[in-house]
Amino acid sequence: MTSLLGKVIPGQKVFGPELPDYDELQNCLRCGRCLTVCPTYQETLLETDSPRGRLSLLRAVEDGKLPLSEGVLDHLYNCLDCRACNTVCPLSLPIGELILKGRAAYSARYGRPLWQRISVDTFLNSARSLEWVMAPARIYRKLRLHKIVRPILRFLGEKIPAFRTLYEMETLLPEDLPSKPLHKAIPETLPAYGERKYRVGFFLGCMMSQVLADVSQSSIELLRRLGCEVVVPKDQVCCGAPHEDQGNKPKARELARTNIRVFEKFEGLDAIVSDCAACSGMLKEYRELLSEDEEFARRAEAFSAKVLDVSQFLAQLLPGAPSSPPNDSCARCTLATYHSPCHLGNAQGVLEEPKSVVRSLPQVKLVPLKDETKCCGSAGIYNITHIETSRALLREKVDNIVATGAEIVVTGNPGCMLQIQKGLRERGVDIEVKHLTQITLEKLKLDREEQKDGSDP
Repeated sequence: MTSLLGKVIPGQKVFGPELPDYDELQNCLRCGRCLTVCPTYQETLLETDSPRGRLSLLRAVEDGKLPLSEGVLDHLYNCLDCRACNTVCPLSLPIGELILKGRAAYSARYGRPLWQRISVDTFLNSARSLEWVMAPARIYRKLRLHKIVRPILRFLGEKIPAFRTLYEMETLLPEDLPSKPLHKAIPETLPAYGERKYRVGFFLGCMMSQVLADVSQSSIELLRRLGCEVVVPKDQVCCGAPHEDQGNKPKARELARTNIRVFEKFEGLDAIVSDCAACSGMLKEYRELLSEDEEFARRAEAFSAKVLDVSQFLAQLLPGAPSSPPNDSCARCTLATYHSPCHLGNAQGVLEEPKSVVRSLPQVKLVPLKDETKCCGSAGIYNITHIETSRALLREKVDNIVATGAEIVVTGNPGCMLQIQKGLRERGVDIEVKHLTQITLEKLKLDREEQKDGSDP
């Protein structure tokens, strides 16, 4: 568009579904604060792999100066979506969310690659659909075939990229998989032990049910011991985080609507709790995801308002957790350190609650972890699609963990748990990785047994 003087009038020239808000792209000051916390920029030192660089690319697209090309898309997907940039932006711009919208805009215009449609859209719709992948994996693990297959994949991976990807996927699996996914093993409603104080809906993540069932089993058990009746709806589906991450916002909205309908069937829920940081983060974002949906906007707002990460809920339930001082005088302490999942600390701003819970536990001393909020390199499927960058971040994370001298790493997200376990295992370091609810349940059980026995803690 030109003026009467023949000069180009600045402003948005390109429009289309899912494109980021042009005003928000314009609001970026290019101050550079995001450069100091962006893991990919620190690895590459490329402006186009920085948060402000990615926003500049998207603005150039909407200005009509650049096509929304695969080259632009590569820089958008090189982002970990760790949201560290959001935490330092002086204008509080939703930088991570704008980058995800750029991915969605490309998908809306050009479609999505076949591998995404098969892997993410087909198998990651629910814990049930993931069973098609995990059933063979259980047999594979039970027969200990990894002892034969892993060295072969490692050898072939040095020569053929496809085998390198398979090797990275194979080594992420824990040594033991649950014999049965949790969504099949538990009833829909589990009563509180003793007097019921709360009625909570439990959002059981797909990976938690299929791969880390013992973690969610501990979460549910702990909630019941703390006076919660726990409702685990059988018809719940994936939270939609993998789909949004890979540019499929329509599918993410579809899954959000389904989950809202499912949980609305259960009246009197005091909270909707998840022990997966990525899930709790996504569930809280339903209000934004469905903000323009006439039927679901208010329902999504009400749903998201009830969502709490399990660490937030535990900080409310455990006596003294929010104000617990560091346990420095314990003679037989377990040394624990805490890794903050990106979608808990950065995206949800839940930083102190998990640490306050750990500090409240008997016989546990929390030792600080350098760069606790920095991404471990898992980032959804980033550790499969961007292997070298993910590996570099994992090495740094393991270095920092080892330096603490801790016996246990506590965290709150399945991707982080599997990624860090892999890094420690490959380093040959005997440090356990536990979910917050696992260590909390174990220590509270032990404390009660010692009190019952009259032993000196």
